Amino acid sequence: MKTLTVGELKARFADVLKEVQGGQAVAVSYGRRRQRMAVIVRYDQYTGAQSRELGVLEGKASYRIAPDFALSDEELLSP
Repeated sequence: MKTLTVGELKARFADVLKEVQGGQAVAVSYGRRRQRMAVIVRYDQYTGAQSRELGVLEGKASYRIAPDFALSDEELLSP
C-alpha cells in the first residue's frame, strides 16, 4: 500500500484517484510523525460501519429504532 502525506495527496489527487480506480489502496499520513490517518479504497471495497453487538444481551435481546425517531442535542445532553 502506498502512503502519501496530505500535501502529496492534494498535489496529485487526480493521479491518486486513477490508482485507486485500478485497485490500489492509498494511505494518507498526517503530522510530523506522518501517522497514517486514513485509507482511500475503491467504493466497492468499502465495508462501512460495523454493526454493534449487544454485549451480554446478545442473542437474548434486540433493538429497533423507529424511522421517525428524533432527539435534539439539547434533549440528549440534558440531565
